[in-house]
Amino acid sequence: MSRELRPPVLSDGQDSRSLNGSVLFMPTTPDVVVPTEAPVAPIETPVEPGFDTLGLPATLEAAVADLGFTTPSAIQAQAIPALLGGRDITGVAQTGTGKTAAFGLPLLASVEAHRGTRPTVQALVLTPTRELAMQVAEAIESFASHLPDVRVLSVYGGSPYVPQQRALRDGVHVVVGTPGRVIDHLERGGLVLDDARFLVLDEADEMLRMGFAEDVEKIFSYAPTQRQVALFSATMPPAIRAIADTHLNDPVEIAVARQSSTVASVHQGYAIVPFRHKVGALTRILATSDADASIVFTRTRSAAEEVGAALIEKGISAATISGDVAQKEREKIVERLRSGALDVLVATDVAARGLDVDRIGLVVNFDIPREAEAYVHRIGRTGRAGRTGRAVSFVTPHERGKLKFIENTIKVSLEEIDIPSPRDVSAHRAARLLDSAPARTQAGRLDLYKQLVRNLVTTGDGEEAGVVDPTKAVDLAATLLALAVGDDGPRARAEQEEYEREQAEGRAARQARETRKHEIGDRGARGDRFGDRDRRPARDGDDRSHTRGIRRPAAGTRYRVAVGHKDGVNPGGIVGAITGEGGLTGADVGKIDIFGSFSLVDITAPLDGAQLDRLSRARVAGRALRLTVDRGAPEGTRSYDRPARAERFDRSDRPVRSDRYERGDASDRPARSDRFERADRPARTDRYERSDRPVRTGGPDRNDRAARKPRW
Repeated sequence: MSRELRPPVLSDGQDSRSLNGSVLFMPTTPDVVVPTEAPVAPIETPVEPGFDTLGLPATLEAAVADLGFTTPSAIQAQAIPALLGGRDITGVAQTGTGKTAAFGLPLLASVEAHRGTRPTVQALVLTPTRELAMQVAEAIESFASHLPDVRVLSVYGGSPYVPQQRALRDGVHVVVGTPGRVIDHLERGGLVLDDARFLVLDEADEMLRMGFAEDVEKIFSYAPTQRQVALFSATMPPAIRAIADTHLNDPVEIAVARQSSTVASVHQGYAIVPFRHKVGALTRILATSDADASIVFTRTRSAAEEVGAALIEKGISAATISGDVAQKEREKIVERLRSGALDVLVATDVAARGLDVDRIGLVVNFDIPREAEAYVHRIGRTGRAGRTGRAVSFVTPHERGKLKFIENTIKVSLEEIDIPSPRDVSAHRAARLLDSAPARTQAGRLDLYKQLVRNLVTTGDGEEAGVVDPTKAVDLAATLLALAVGDDGPRARAEQEEYEREQAEGRAARQARETRKHEIGDRGARGDRFGDRDRRPARDGDDRSHTRGIRRPAAGTRYRVAVGHKDGVNPGGIVGAITGEGGLTGADVGKIDIFGSFSLVDITAPLDGAQLDRLSRARVAGRALRLTVDRGAPEGTRSYDRPARAERFDRSDRPVRSDRYERGDASDRPARSDRFERADRPARTDRYERSDRPVRTGGPDRNDRAARKPRW
């Protein structure tokens, strides 16, 4: 028996041509049974569900189709139906898995654009960085292309308040922002969450690491109790689990398989390059690459700008994107890269989020990333759309440990490569010219040039007049090639000699490190060297072991910020402002001491002028940080770096105050009136009226001075 196969009829009356434009045949109940000689089993080809199977409104399906999406990713296929059904969710998925669409599409489906006389905020998305806030807002706007009345606004630090306040006053439906700026607008009254029924925490683990946990709690306190929450995180540590348990109602837990290694289509290598030689190494790597386009990753914005400027100075078609680049300008740069008008893009990690350009065939890690996740994200920019890619990481001699950590995490051993020499660059350029020569020969119109060449390579006297001299021909061809590739002779020779000196220095340094390793290995185990340490005599009475519990500043620079206890700040708020505005990570921020009107912060990463300017203008609790390098306590005063009295050490062995003056006679001390003339000081009654001040009876113990707060 066989069954008739016919196109299925979908619920909206359309046939099955909606997936990839092809007709999908599925078995249905037959109208006619046709006998056959033998039963034939139907062949059922599994078909991946499309976006039209997820229950999205037609307007959102149309927007998705316009963007070229046909099949939802794993996180989208699971999260979208759950969110459309009104459930809270926790999604564990890495960057690049389609999280933004997973919450952005259901979020827009929940928005009622025409409710009320004026738009109100119905959805709030929190992101850890302003770059991600801009990216998410842009994505949601693209999903809302068929919803012209829906207004989306991104709010983040480092941008003017007034335009954001004006937009909030005019009315928006969706707000995407960083915790610090969202709280500022909430406290100023510009942002009201009374109608917000959809809240999203994107990259919650990163938010926690940057110190935004208390800010998130505060923002949730402004939102209605009846709300839907989606939490997305690359990992689910206990602290994130606690947030989910507190603020989510019976959430659906979704986990997408975590990538444990990098893309197989990307050839990964590294080179040991001293910092001062990095720019030269980069230009030679780019010059010998056959990639259509390349992306260079740096750790900081200032480094990206410096590297981009150096490449442009060397005649390379390059541009830079970082957090300082406006969104419209970023879009123009990416479009130039996509169209082929730009060959090299220099970017920071966060600025390159969501970058998807098929032309990128080479990724260079100018600075090796601190985390394996960042490495995976970086090299994932190449090897796309069925193409092969190449990734090269520059590792300074002192960063070998970081490289080993990344290799162990991604379970891939990177191949050490040699940086091309100037001679290699010239040879590569010449080979490319020679490869293009046959096509130029086929194009014709060479008569003029042939005659010029003949005049130069033929003999001019006697019987051999007009005969081509092979030596002259080879010399002329070589000279023309050298001119074509920019090899003028002396300069190229000097560059090659400099390269050879650098290589010799590198070999000598490696040999010295190997020698030190062997010397250390011959010293014996650590236990043999320090086994008698416990027999050392104890320290004398000046031992300051009572300070052992005090946290010491990390290596780096101590900065002073103009916010303190009186402003209600906490360490998390300071860390969030510094990382959000300065382009730093939580690991770059060390010890934080908060005092009454200011705080001291240790920052281990170097800061350039632009970062210092942004951090000075960053706001915490409504006040500018006004970050400056700390110069220490004023001369003649007690150091403010000392811990509170209760923390310093036990003073129980100190004699009581009544014993203090038994140590000497104070009778030779002059009377107070003899010490200095105070005649120029007005009487107390002339200074100000104190009759309204309460009597100081039953006041607190004065030994708590370190913890007391100002009376007004």
